[in-house]
Amino acid sequence: MEQRPDIMSMMPEELAEFVRSIGEKPYRAEQLFTWMAKGAEIDEMTNLPKSFRDKLKECAEYRLPKIEEKFVSKIDGTVKYLFSLVDGECVESVLMKYEHGNTLCVSSQAGCAMGCKFCASTLNGRVRNLTPSEILGQAAKAAHDSGERVDGIVMMGIGEPLDNYDNVIRFLKLVSHEKGMGIGLRHISLSTCGLVPKIYNLAEEGLPVTLSVSLHAWDDRIRDELMPVNRKYKIAQLLEACRKYFEKTGRRVSFEYTLIAGKNDSKEDAVQLAKVIRQGMRAPTHVNLILLNEVKETGLKTPARQRAREFAAELDKNGVNATVRRKLGSDIDASCGQLRLKKLAERENPAEQN
Repeated sequence: MEQRPDIMSMMPEELAEFVRSIGEKPYRAEQLFTWMAKGAEIDEMTNLPKSFRDKLKECAEYRLPKIEEKFVSKIDGTVKYLFSLVDGECVESVLMKYEHGNTLCVSSQAGCAMGCKFCASTLNGRVRNLTPSEILGQAAKAAHDSGERVDGIVMMGIGEPLDNYDNVIRFLKLVSHEKGMGIGLRHISLSTCGLVPKIYNLAEEGLPVTLSVSLHAWDDRIRDELMPVNRKYKIAQLLEACRKYFEKTGRRVSFEYTLIAGKNDSKEDAVQLAKVIRQGMRAPTHVNLILLNEVKETGLKTPARQRAREFAAELDKNGVNATVRRKLGSDIDASCGQLRLKKLAERENPAEQN
């Protein structure tokens, strides 16, 4: 069966060519592009003729995600979405509300192949990459559902963005397009576990996004254990790529460091982490300290919040700027991966849910 064109993955000029190919005026493409960026269903695109909308339903694939489940925090208004995709796969997004605006955490893959030991997203492996439209659709649908503008994006949801490189690059161009959602690239953070060659590629794209690197250890032995990617790309190689990214883009690199009790959270760990970052980067950096979100399947434990504050103070004392990330949506389990796992388990064992 011939695959229908995925219109939400198209740039405006590509969409114009598609519109011409089905016998419509080119200016309809701009209207359609704007509607899709708003997360509208085809029948909601009221300034498009019904005949055109019918053609779209017949000739095109519109991969706008559907809201499977939605949870709203009573503490801080954080909204967690479980979206279902056209093939029934599920991904998660989290809309976080700050004084400076709304930030959406999006997923880039259904599942993840990276195998990080502390992460729920990777427990069942990677099923498939998301299309540009399925990544964009999370942002468009969240804005449409909430009635609020999405001001920033963090690519820190399910999946490794640089493992879905081409689709992620196209998503970045789509979501930042002035006739679409218009989210500035400087308000977008892309998180990676450390696919070194792809970091070099990203530096050449001319897209000034913030690179956020999941480090989680200062020592190769510990990082090998926690993050299998480190067996291929060692910490020194990763930091060199991050330094080159800064030199090429002028964008400060941030490091994510999840504190795991008894594994990487001692005072000596902080001292050594600061030393490794200073020597490897020789450029402005920032460390975001994250208290582990416990996943029962891993057996890993989170330390006390006081330990995180002490760790941050030790980093600061040793010349590395650090903050402890505030946990949003604590009453709705807003960390990514676990809601998808629960939904998969329900599908596999429906009788146990009754």
